[in-house]
Amino acid sequence: MRFIGRREFLLRAAGAGVSLAADHSFGFVRRYRDDALLVDLSERCFRFFQDATDPETGICRDLIHGNPADNDRKGDEARGSTGVTGFCLTAMCIGAERQWIAREQAKDRVRRALRSYTSGKVECIHGWFYHFIDVHTGQRWKNVEVSTSDSIWLLAGALTCRQYFQEDSEIRDLATLLYSRCDFPWMTNGNGMLLSHGWRPEGFIKFRYNKYCQLAAMYLLGIGSPTHALPPDAWYAWERDPNSYSQYRYIGTSLLWTYQYPFAWFDFRGRREARGTHVDWFANSQTATLAHREWCYRDLSKTFPDYTPDIWGITSSSSPNGYRAWGGPPMHSRIDGSVVPCAAGGSLMLTPDVCIPALHAMKDKFGEKIWGKYGLADAFNPLTGWVSTDTLGLDVGITLLSAENLRHGDVWHWFMANPEAHRAMLLAGINRR
Repeated sequence: MRFIGRREFLLRAAGAGVSLAADHSFGFVRRYRDDALLVDLSERCFRFFQDATDPETGICRDLIHGNPADNDRKGDEARGSTGVTGFCLTAMCIGAERQWIAREQAKDRVRRALRSYTSGKVECIHGWFYHFIDVHTGQRWKNVEVSTSDSIWLLAGALTCRQYFQEDSEIRDLATLLYSRCDFPWMTNGNGMLLSHGWRPEGFIKFRYNKYCQLAAMYLLGIGSPTHALPPDAWYAWERDPNSYSQYRYIGTSLLWTYQYPFAWFDFRGRREARGTHVDWFANSQTATLAHREWCYRDLSKTFPDYTPDIWGITSSSSPNGYRAWGGPPMHSRIDGSVVPCAAGGSLMLTPDVCIPALHAMKDKFGEKIWGKYGLADAFNPLTGWVSTDTLGLDVGITLLSAENLRHGDVWHWFMANPEAHRAMLLAGINRR
């Protein structure tokens, strides 16, 4: 299996018209502090979390509808998301650092969220939480599952806050309590190694996280747990399914966002596994992004000519027919020519030389049709003229975190200041080269 190195990556990216400035204090971080679009986009993404958070509970809504009338019609304006709340907690750190929100106000929002998730307001099952909950009451939304994935994003956000707001003893204590309560072995449903996708009162979901997807943070937080830990070998218990497209060889046949989310918190730069195929997971995510881009403009463009080297990207998002888990290669679900800006936005920290031109090109070509209060539209279709009126918290969240890591490396810095993060990587044998 072949992974591209940094030098080859830079050579391939040449011609994108964006200069690189190496920052030796953060390794691979490129400094784009003066890119006006990234600054503006980041602040707009942050505004979503200001507007979407319940002022009493601190729980963040899953999405915001662009048309207020839709709220009444769809009736889901109170649907909060545990995973989005994790992104929101991290966003509060970014907002305070960038002075988009007063530090004390950001801390108040964080405290309220952590209190909700540790006081019993939000139902806790062996330390895990329901995917969707009512933002006002904290109660389970309809018949949704206790979600392994969404609970992990909540933990990642809480631990980021624990380090960024170190001066606040309540935030530190509540974040520690949240993590200490999470029973990772229980979520394996007797397997001891492989985590279940989740649980319902009727029992565990039968599917396990047993092959590459968004699982990196799940297993590392489990291995690093100070109270209910997974064995270090759990990191190597899941399948590393190979993928290839054009000249690219990498691990995972999953959607693009799975190459982004875990790596927005855990800093894999300059690290490689000590066992097996000695995977460099940061390079793997870079390769997956480059393969996805080429797949869009080389293969998908045969049917949808609006995909170009600068207009590309499709990952889970809203669509004219509801939420869709789409992307590739290989193709997941039928694609209709839509473009999802967070595909490029979420990979800013990985492949800025192709992602920054993509965001500029989208805004320059489509302008106010896709540019609004919360940044770029969640998805749009150049062929039909459709533009999503929904803003999804996960999509603006990964764009915000990825841009912050690219420009300053801060989310990586804050999260990795947690000793459990370093301990987990050490135990799993993910070592610096």
